[in-house]
Amino acid sequence: MSKKYKKQRQKQKSPWILLALGGVLVALAVFLFARQGGDGGGTPSIAVDQQLIDYGSVKFNTNLTFAIKVTNTGDGTLRFKEDPYIEVLEGC
Repeated sequence: MSKKYKKQRQKQKSPWILLALGGVLVALAVFLFARQGGDGGGTPSIAVDQQLIDYGSVKFNTNLTFAIKVTNTGDGTLRFKEDPYIEVLEGC
């Protein structure tokens, strides 16, 4: 075979290799994208162990702490799109 014929044959194989590699990359991207959006197919539901925290009378400028247990009682993935909202009421 001549050198010219070998070079032409190699150039003809290159587009098929690139096309196959591109197809594999597209298939991988589709798989990862489809897997990312899954939330288990269920409905999430949030529950806290206490709705009200009452410290009674507290002197001004006194630091107090508390703990709340938050659980997902639903069968889907619970995700927060925004920061949770906590309301502090005075004098109730």
